[in-house]
Order: sequence, then structure tokens, then C-alpha cells
Amino acid sequence: MIYLNGSFMPRDEARVSVMDRGFLFGDGVYEVIPVYSRRPFRLAEHLRRLQHSLDGIRLRNPHSEAQWGELIARIIAAAPEEDQSIYLQVTRGADSKRDHAFPLRVEPTVFIMSSPLFTPPARQREEGIATISSADYRWLRCDLKTTSLLANCLLRQMAIDAGCVETILFRDGFLTEGAASNIFVVNDGVLLAPPKNHLMLPGITYDVVLELATLHGLPCQVRDIPEAEVRHADELWLTSSTREVQPITLLDGKPIGDGRPGPLFARMYGWYQEFKATVMRAG
Repeated sequence: MIYLNGSFMPRDEARVSVMDRGFLFGDGVYEVIPVYSRRPFRLAEHLRRLQHSLDGIRLRNPHSEAQWGELIARIIAAAPEEDQSIYLQVTRGADSKRDHAFPLRVEPTVFIMSSPLFTPPARQREEGIATISSADYRWLRCDLKTTSLLANCLLRQMAIDAGCVETILFRDGFLTEGAASNIFVVNDGVLLAPPKNHLMLPGITYDVVLELATLHGLPCQVRDIPEAEVRHADELWLTSSTREVQPITLLDGKPIGDGRPGPLFARMYGWYQEFKATVMRAG
């Protein structure tokens, strides 16, 4: 069951016009929301980020927060899995012609679907993951979660082709993020995070990790992180809504720290699981 433009229907019956600007231009935004035990995780924060992205591309929000909540709840209820990944997308809609300029009277296309949520296997948590690096050649509004993801796809495929999980990105000598994740650095017992700006997506899990670090007294700094500091880190972590928190133990074939998940990762992973369980119990 999916939702498309006011109707719930089987996915195979859904149809979108070839003139839709999401298809022709990638003119749209999206969100991915994890669901645990049929409860969306940090829904309000995801919807605020959706609003930021819509504002950034000058597209009106077709629904109120309450309406989004109702639609998402129906999609969750219709899916068989207890843990899900909710994908929602809003494009500018279908015009009668292909023109770069925004159409004046077109209704947005709204799409929501659910997929099973598979958290990373225990082996990756116990052994860590391998990554490669690349220059960050994406556009300059990475803070917007847009459907124009070709650069991210190319960068992620670089990692897959190299037998790795993710590509870590550097721009002008500083860490930005991963192709589909945020990246944290640990050096000398201090957790480091790149600042939120137009060069990185403001991750929901990124916020949770910093909140948990502050709550539990783990020193943390949000600042520009030089590439050399990343390559010589004691620990590196990857975070995203669907991968939660993962340890990085290889970068470009070289070990991070002693090549094993570090002690601060183990603490953060435990804090994150406790926090997730508390939020889900609170409902």
C-alpha cells in the first residue's frame, strides 16, 4: 500500500506523469523516517527538515504536520513489518510543457511508501566498516534533502565498486559528510562533528548523537575538521536514520586507530539503543 496524490493504492497501480518535474528535473524533496515497533522515530524533527527543504526550493508544503502524521500512520498500519522505513517525496508536480521556470498553477505530487527496516548486521558493529574518500563535488545546497541525487549515487557507487560501505567526502581540505550519511571523528577523547551549514545535510541521527554526548558528559566540539585530522583519528563513526551509528575501521585501505571499533563507539551505541527504547516506550 502506498499513498499518491490523495489516494491509497497498491504500489503496482501507482502512476505519475512523465511531465512531472521530479522526473524531468529532479525538482523535489524527500525524507526517510525510521519506524520502530510501528512508531515513527523523531517524526516532528523529520517534518521540520522536510519544511526546510521545501522552503529551500520554494515549494509550498501540501500538508500540515498533523496531516502528514495521519498519512504516515495509515501507511505504517497497512504494512506487515513492525520496523519500517518510511519514504516520502514531494515534487513540484506535472506541467503541460518542459520548462526550467517554475509553473504557476501546478499541484505538487505527493508520494509515501513503506519498506522493511533492516538495521546493520551485528558483524559490522563488531568489526567496523570499510570506507573510501573522495572530493566532494556536489552542489552547494547540500543542506536541502532534494531528489537530485546523481552525485551522491556516483559517490556511493565508488564505495561499492571498491568493496566498501561508504565514501567520506572532503571539500577544500575539510570533512563534509558521507555520500549518504554523516561522519563523526573522535580524537583524544573528544567527539568532533562538522558544523551544520549549506555543505552538509543536517542529520536527525547527527542531532541525537550530539544530544547523547552532552547528556552523558562526553566532550564534543562542532567545528571544521581538517582532512588530516580525520585520517589520523582515534575513531570514526557513520550515522544515518537507517544505519543508526556504525564504527568505521578502514579509510582508503588504512586502519583507523587500531583497526577495531573504539571504546567511545561502544558507549555511544549503547546510549543510542537505550534512548531509542525510551522514546518508543513513551510513544
